[in-house]
Amino acid sequence: MNRRRMPPVGAAARFMVLAALCWGGAGQARAAGPSSAPTPFKAPAAWDLSAPLIAPVERPEDPYVSVKDPSIVLHEGLWHVFMTIRPKGHTPTEYVSFARWEDANKAPRHVLALREKYFCAPQVFYFRPHRKWYLVYQVGEPKRRLQHQPAWSTTEAIAAPQSWTKAQLFFPEEDPPSRKEAGLDYWVICDEQKAYLFYTSLNGKLWRMWTWLKDFPKGFDHCELALEADIFEASHTYRLKGFQQYLTIVEAGQSGRRYYKAYLADRLDGPWKPLADTEAKPFAGAANVRPAPGVSLWADNISHGELVRDGIDETMTIDPKNLRFVIQGVLQKDKPPQYGLIPWRIGMLTPAKE
Repeated sequence: MNRRRMPPVGAAARFMVLAALCWGGAGQARAAGPSSAPTPFKAPAAWDLSAPLIAPVERPEDPYVSVKDPSIVLHEGLWHVFMTIRPKGHTPTEYVSFARWEDANKAPRHVLALREKYFCAPQVFYFRPHRKWYLVYQVGEPKRRLQHQPAWSTTEAIAAPQSWTKAQLFFPEEDPPSRKEAGLDYWVICDEQKAYLFYTSLNGKLWRMWTWLKDFPKGFDHCELALEADIFEASHTYRLKGFQQYLTIVEAGQSGRRYYKAYLADRLDGPWKPLADTEAKPFAGAANVRPAPGVSLWADNISHGELVRDGIDETMTIDPKNLRFVIQGVLQKDKPPQYGLIPWRIGMLTPAKE
């Protein structure tokens, strides 16, 4: 290793130089946490909505009406998208990859073979300590006390959909005693010491569990209430690049039109403070989403989406200077009363230019 001689500097400046050398790249040593920033993070005042980018493919032998719950990474020049589909009688996860978003709907689709019937709401990331890709998702276990269970699969080749391992439960035998309520839409994010598992329950609660990073994916316990509010599902938590903060976005509007709220915290185990938490002033919703030029309005429900990350790893880092929000959407007038028949499509929000 080549060693560069540093000029004489004060202790504080010397620390900053060393930090830059040690923490400068995603493939180098893990950062000790978000860096400080002179101003607080602000949510976009308005978003432009693209045309639908991904819709169901024609499968006459197994028709389905929706694509939803997207999870996205950009790796080696390709976008990799994992999403829930709703055919008759089962709810699996589908995979598609493409180089350009305008080609997303024409790319070949692959239904993953992780288990039978019900495995949905995926989250994909590269876990650097294991040098493997992880897919975290929700499965149904009718014989368990808490029937919606978190599960995971791994691969070393994200572009090979047949290479994912079969589903394994985070809690293979029974839930830890600290986990007393059922949940859904599981989400993993890690700091320099711990891996956290967040999920929501259908009573307005966001839950948090953790395990030591060296023990992941085993050892999750310490189930605690992280947030209680008028929230529904699909909570996603991110590290804010350039800010000493974390962002949680979570879907609201269970009984009506869906929209996204947002909360900030200084630590993953800290309290969450509202950033944009009403339907009138949401993080993303009908009140601040408009069609992009040349696009007809096709979604006033902004539902289960994922912010495009600035990397692929377990820190779930996003760049506030380059926000993009891939969402599932539908018009309120097109929503049937049966949840499984809602014709969700996947599109993208970008901050509107003032």
